[in-house]
Amino acid sequence: MPKLILFNKPYLVLSKFTDGEGRKTLADFIKIPDVYPCGRLDYDSEGLLLLTDSGRLQNYISSPKHKLSKTYIVQVEGEITSDAIEKLKRGVPLKDGITLPAEARKIDEPQNLWERNPPIRFRKNIPDTWLELTIREGRNRQVRRMTAAVGFPTLRLIRKSIGDWSVDGLGVGEYNFGKF
Repeated sequence: MPKLILFNKPYLVLSKFTDGEGRKTLADFIKIPDVYPCGRLDYDSEGLLLLTDSGRLQNYISSPKHKLSKTYIVQVEGEITSDAIEKLKRGVPLKDGITLPAEARKIDEPQNLWERNPPIRFRKNIPDTWLELTIREGRNRQVRRMTAAVGFPTLRLIRKSIGDWSVDGLGVGEYNFGKF
């Protein structure tokens, strides 16, 4: 039976097991042999990363043709406008083409989030806004590029879920086994 691991990746951890530059990697947290990430989560992003020992499952989860939804909690700089949210919902022109339409909504600041280390720099004169954003493609740094394209740079990015798998109940740096 293949293994599926749900990992709550901390900020500033690489989504691979080795690094020649001394940065933290998955090996600092996961001591299970022969498992590999299903896709990636950027070094400066946090949240759900799936790993498996099954090539078939890894391909299913990471392949763009399956268009598994990925939901993010995003803190952006500024008070986001309804116009910007509508643009995210329609699709945003980026250098590599227009994104697929996204589900986007403004949310209250999440109360159950772990502290980020180091924390986001607080600026008294510049407000921030929290969004929930769901996409069905996985371009390089896509969410960050989308929010910047509508005028609201990302300050903090947390992947909440991939398909039916969620980071809920996992502390930062923790993992458990998932079902499929």
